[in-house]
Amino acid sequence: MRRFFGSSVTKKLVMALAGLFLITFLIVHLTINLFLLSDDPDPFNKAAHFMASNPLIKIFEVVLMGGFLIHIICGVILQIQNWMARPKRYKVTYPSQTSFFSKYMIYLGIIILIFLFLHFMNFFFIKLGWVEGDHENFYGIAHDLFHMPQYLVIYLFSFLILAFHLNHAFQSAFQTLGLNHAKYTPVIKGIGLVYSIVVPVGYSIIPIVIYFFK
Repeated sequence: MRRFFGSSVTKKLVMALAGLFLITFLIVHLTINLFLLSDDPDPFNKAAHFMASNPLIKIFEVVLMGGFLIHIICGVILQIQNWMARPKRYKVTYPSQTSFFSKYMIYLGIIILIFLFLHFMNFFFIKLGWVEGDHENFYGIAHDLFHMPQYLVIYLFSFLILAFHLNHAFQSAFQTLGLNHAKYTPVIKGIGLVYSIVVPVGYSIIPIVIYFFK
């Protein structure tokens, strides 16, 4: 049993399931964030208050944090194992079938992780009381941040990186789960491509509209 859970195949499987869970969460989170486009702060603040006070949401947050940690830890371990398996770089390199983004997924993930920490500092940690801020007015906090050019650039760049990460991760997760078939794989790739464009664009439109029109 220990050997099974310690295998690379198991880590890839766990990382894939955690990744699909996070992909689903991104849609839910985007739906709530769209309230930021309203001129009335109440809908977003009420949604934020509900998420901060509802016991079921608190349980979900623990599951979500677990999903983040599992996905990150498995990804780092697998990358280190890959590096250890190829400790020397050969002088002559040959074309690889591995995609560009597959090779650099770990670096894309690190950029996303840095942005997540910044995002938590400005929102989640305020809710927990770890960072000073008005936890009853996250609408105002978000609008203030999105009116800062430097934060806007960081935000948009992070979601551009996330788009590339999602495009590879979506199809990779289903492939890891064994859904690799000549009939279904092109469909999965197509859905993954649409998702990796629509969701990051949806997140990106919000700060752009706020910065220029709110």
